[in-house]
Amino acid sequence: MKKQIGLFIAIIVILASCDNPKKNKLNENTVIIEAPAFNGDSAYFFVAKQVAFGPRVPGSKAHDECAIWLESKLKEYSKDVIVQNFKAQVYNGTTLSGKNFIASFNSDKKGRILLAAHWDSRPYADHDPNPENHKTPIDGANDGASGVGVLIEVARQLSIKNPEIGVDIVFFDIEDFGEPQGLQTDKEDTWCLGSQYWAKNLHKPMYSARFGILLDMVGGANAQFAKEGSSMYYAPDFMNKVWDIASQLGHGAYFTNTLSPSIIDDHIYVNKFARIPMIDIIEYNPNSTSYFNPRWHTLSDNMDGIDKNTLQIVGEVVLASVYNEK
Repeated sequence: MKKQIGLFIAIIVILASCDNPKKNKLNENTVIIEAPAFNGDSAYFFVAKQVAFGPRVPGSKAHDECAIWLESKLKEYSKDVIVQNFKAQVYNGTTLSGKNFIASFNSDKKGRILLAAHWDSRPYADHDPNPENHKTPIDGANDGASGVGVLIEVARQLSIKNPEIGVDIVFFDIEDFGEPQGLQTDKEDTWCLGSQYWAKNLHKPMYSARFGILLDMVGGANAQFAKEGSSMYYAPDFMNKVWDIASQLGHGAYFTNTLSPSIIDDHIYVNKFARIPMIDIIEYNPNSTSYFNPRWHTLSDNMDGIDKNTLQIVGEVVLASVYNEK
């Protein structure tokens, strides 16, 4: 999914946070705790496994089969897995069945971190250069599967070495069924239906987390991750902290200090409805007409566009961010 909603929030953040002493203190005090070694090959395998089912469009056989695999895989690594079944009406009035998956680690810990990605894929290649492909479902290797693949590998590492904080991994469904390109309507919030449902119907009563990290399109070769505008509006301290960790790990070329336009993505609804400060790690490409990876919402969003090194770097940053918390 992902829809640009302008630079205004990012500009406000620049002006409002120039003299933010809390932000500076966070960065100065960041100390990297030794984290387990992330395995980029393993993450790549998990991405490829999802793509092998075919386009994971809600209501399809591939979607059903991938759901079975995801539940089974999460249960390998966590004893506390919840499947949140829900119904959602998409932009055209059709009601679809969705599944959000929640895997918890250190369930008894009050302090928690939320990690998330969406596992469904886009039913339309509506940004494909060939108009004949615009109604064809996409593989969603980068847009969806890459974030899930990284987080399944994170789950595997969490099952081996407990962090000092509680962690919840959520895979949102029906994220990418928003209005097709060129369709002009007055409807709002047609994207991110799974995260909207979860944020309004938390999997556990009174659930909260210290902060959250959303992963979306984190597998492209030589990807750069800018400080996305809405993340900087809702959770600037945590975004700066994660970016500082990335820098300390030597990944500053990937996690840049560039500010990018605000977008509509799952983190928006987690911030608005669940009141959990959540940031979005998502590729920003200023040379692309969409500002995203050029393969975005095209038939070329397949395994050819997935880079193990990028998965490795993002996974290292996420694990370090988790194990840095006490």
